[in-house]
Amino acid sequence: MSRIIFCQVLKREAEGLDAPPYPGELGERIFDNISLEGWQQWLERLTTIINENRLSTADPGSVELIEKHMIGFLFGEGDFGQLPQGFVPPGQKK
Repeated sequence: MSRIIFCQVLKREAEGLDAPPYPGELGERIFDNISLEGWQQWLERLTTIINENRLSTADPGSVELIEKHMIGFLFGEGDFGQLPQGFVPPGQKK
């Protein structure tokens, strides 16, 4: 049976994750408050953030910035988590 949680991204009850998707305290917070669907939305946003900002997950500075975006997107905290300024999704006109 799946775990149901109140998702901070979706703002409704939804199926929870099977395990923390990230290490440490942040991973536990995500596990307790973010649904499977909310996490998938974050992964899509993460791809855009990495590509648009030319980040590398091997660079500690980039990882720190990614975590700020993660917290902003998932929990609405801070000034990060939005689409990069000037981003236009593929197939849409500028």
